[in-house]
Amino acid sequence: MKTSWRSASLVAGAAAVLLLTTACGQESGTSSVGSQNVGATAPAGGYGGVGAGIGTGTSPSASSTAAGGSNLGAQSAAAGKLQVSESAELGEVLNDSGGLTLYRFDEDTAEPPKSNCNGECATTWPPVPADDASAGAGIDKALLGEVTRADGTKQLTVGGWPAYRYVKDTKAGDLTGQGVGGKWYALAPDGKKAKSADLAGLSTRNDPTLGEIVVDKNGMTVYRFVKDKAWPEPVSNCNGACLEKWPVVAPVSANDTKGVQKKGLMSFTRSDGVKQQTVNCSPIYTFINDKEPGDTNGQGVGGTWYAVRPNGDLVGAPNK
Repeated sequence: MKTSWRSASLVAGAAAVLLLTTACGQESGTSSVGSQNVGATAPAGGYGGVGAGIGTGTSPSASSTAAGGSNLGAQSAAAGKLQVSESAELGEVLNDSGGLTLYRFDEDTAEPPKSNCNGECATTWPPVPADDASAGAGIDKALLGEVTRADGTKQLTVGGWPAYRYVKDTKAGDLTGQGVGGKWYALAPDGKKAKSADLAGLSTRNDPTLGEIVVDKNGMTVYRFVKDKAWPEPVSNCNGACLEKWPVVAPVSANDTKGVQKKGLMSFTRSDGVKQQTVNCSPIYTFINDKEPGDTNGQGVGGTWYAVRPNGDLVGAPNK
């Protein structure tokens, strides 16, 4: 519909816009694609060696900088009695007997255990020897195991996942490897990725590849479906078999959110009678193939599913 600013129809047009934006609590129905805010980065191999970007939330210590990030002696030592520390950002984190953080690599496998970090990668991320490793307080010894690496050495596994240290961690409690390359994460005592236990119903995290995105109460990435509608009322076009892969995010109180835009933060009743949460009036979902916090396997699926910015924008796609 074409209008002239001097036309009397402007009044009617403005009223219509007001009706639409009021219905979903917005000031405007337009948005622009946010530029990627790349956090921790690494070379193509995702190793995050000296000079590469470090994980989110923690800066290298002065001793790490002075030493050029080299701490190979401590990194290759026996793990001894493993212990659990508490991180304000990540909750429970698994450490070796000296307090150094243990990590896991997304390109490894746990079933069956296999390490895919060799050569240069293993220099930056020294494998934790299986010899002499034992379970301390709060750790189930049944979860500890070992895997034979390509060079024939035995590496510690936790919940099936091969365990590593990071060369830039120089003292107890350092977490400079967290999120490096979007593939390296601190280990929780059960072998999963460490995550905060007290996340809000909806909050944000700085993904190393995608930038700041919305996550649910479990730290799982939240997505939008481009075929859904936000105005004048939210409408979900993901039904039936679609919902088996893309579960809806249940309603969340505005007071139970952190870092997410409040305008347009609402729930609605779907055509199947289920209530679903929105961000900026757009219905939001999680993805069944995301197994742990930090996973973003749903990003770009089918050219129709994308992670969500705190203001409701799609990540890496034209916003609608």
